[in-house]
Amino acid sequence: MTAELKERTFDFSLRIIRLVESLPSTRIGEVFGRQILRCATSVGANYRAACRAKSQKDFLSKMKICEEEIDETLYWPELIKAAQVFPEGKLNAVISEANELCAIITAICKTTASKIRNS
Repeated sequence: MTAELKERTFDFSLRIIRLVESLPSTRIGEVFGRQILRCATSVGANYRAACRAKSQKDFLSKMKICEEEIDETLYWPELIKAAQVFPEGKLNAVISEANELCAIITAICKTTASKIRNS
């Protein structure tokens, strides 16, 4: 899963970069763009850090950051969609991938927490 999730979070960051580049050059577009760019790219960066964790507790701590960041990432395209500043069809794929990544990361956190409790 490590290499696959590294690749997926990297590709997701690239999708977000392209999305941000396509947002309207308005004050709202710029604010939304900065926010989603910051949290979405943080997911992959923090996952890479988690892969180099010194212990299971350190790994879980870093993965919890990933979990928070992907959850925040989900907020922004939902808000962009609701504000109707970008075509809804182009956001659906990003929202879908963010939901899948959120589910994967949450499952990893739960499994790791269970292993820590049982050790």
